Amino acid sequence: MPEQSATRSFTKASVRDAELEGRRVLLRADLNVPLESAVVTDDTRIRSSLPTIELLRDRGASVVLVSHLGRPKGSDPALSMAPVGERLAELLGTEVKQAPGVVGEDVSAMASSLGAGEILLLENSRFEPGETKNDPALAEALASLAELYVNDAFGSAHRAHATTEGVAHHLPGYAGLLLEREVVELTTVRDDPQPPLVVVLGGAKVSDKLGVIDRFLGFAEEILVGGAMCFSFFKAEGRDTGDSLVEEEGVESARRVLGDAEGSDTMLELPEDLCVGREFDAETEIRLLNGVDVPEGWMGLDIGSNTIANFGKRIARAGTVFWNGPMGAFELEPFEGGTRGVAEAVAAAPGHTVVGGGDSVAALQKFGLADAVGWLSTGGGASLELMEGRELPGVEALQDA
Repeated sequence: MPEQSATRSFTKASVRDAELEGRRVLLRADLNVPLESAVVTDDTRIRSSLPTIELLRDRGASVVLVSHLGRPKGSDPALSMAPVGERLAELLGTEVKQAPGVVGEDVSAMASSLGAGEILLLENSRFEPGETKNDPALAEALASLAELYVNDAFGSAHRAHATTEGVAHHLPGYAGLLLEREVVELTTVRDDPQPPLVVVLGGAKVSDKLGVIDRFLGFAEEILVGGAMCFSFFKAEGRDTGDSLVEEEGVESARRVLGDAEGSDTMLELPEDLCVGREFDAETEIRLLNGVDVPEGWMGLDIGSNTIANFGKRIARAGTVFWNGPMGAFELEPFEGGTRGVAEAVAAAPGHTVVGGGDSVAALQKFGLADAVGWLSTGGGASLELMEGRELPGVEALQDA
């Protein structure tokens, strides 16, 4: 998307417009990456943060960088930010100083001594119990480390935490380049897509996607539903689901959605055939169903070939595609076909394509198609909430443009 378009449609203050020379900036990034034996195994989120970090350094700011990592219960050496700092230093080609904690006298002294272009990485913000509670004292202590605040952690923007929302009440708050682009891309799909708009939804639970379905019924031309969530719809229709994963709490919602779809201008499309297995295992016995009624002793683990072809044709005709959630158990090779087929269709689509959700992004990366999509969102829950039309605390707390 051209930068001029992004700037026009974004209503919050952007880091690109901030006075940065000689200033110390508290940058909230999303560096919540997977670790194995204290080594970063996927640096996608670190790489996504680089443009904002480099902009700050190029314009003469010093950077105090903060992020959470995992879900520690108190301090946990296994979830220290040290490996993240090491990988960031490799990518930037410069030193990244490591703070001994999140706040405190030692941290303040290290932040105060930073020169232009230097970076200090704070320890895991969730080592502080006040982080997820949005503790005002922690937010104030964090704010004392800098003169400006920049939020580039879109994946955490739906959380009202001390580092994502609280600190913005103590410092002038700006959006980082990634957060800005995320909001522009997703709100454009939500509010002003190039028609026809096709929404592709998968994953396990109807409840996770219900708000998005409600938002786009009557607005999108088509909503294509796959993944385990389709079995809540099939059960609502009175179909046999065998041993398939069914979100029982979602069946009534699915029944209501089916009724709403009947009276709307949106085509809600469910699978017409399935790939089923005896167990959730790559070595299990497999059957292809020419239909969607799952026999007892079997579980639906992927959409079938007719559905893959049907979904592909509909995606190919779209002016805009939004995809969130896999079509099946793509982590098991026998059941990756549906997700692969949708990924290939989205990658080849001539219209604008936006993909959100960790599993969908992981699938594109697995199949080598990540670079063929218009925009890959770094936010799972945040992207869904924004698409539903909900306000994100981490965005709303920033200054208006």
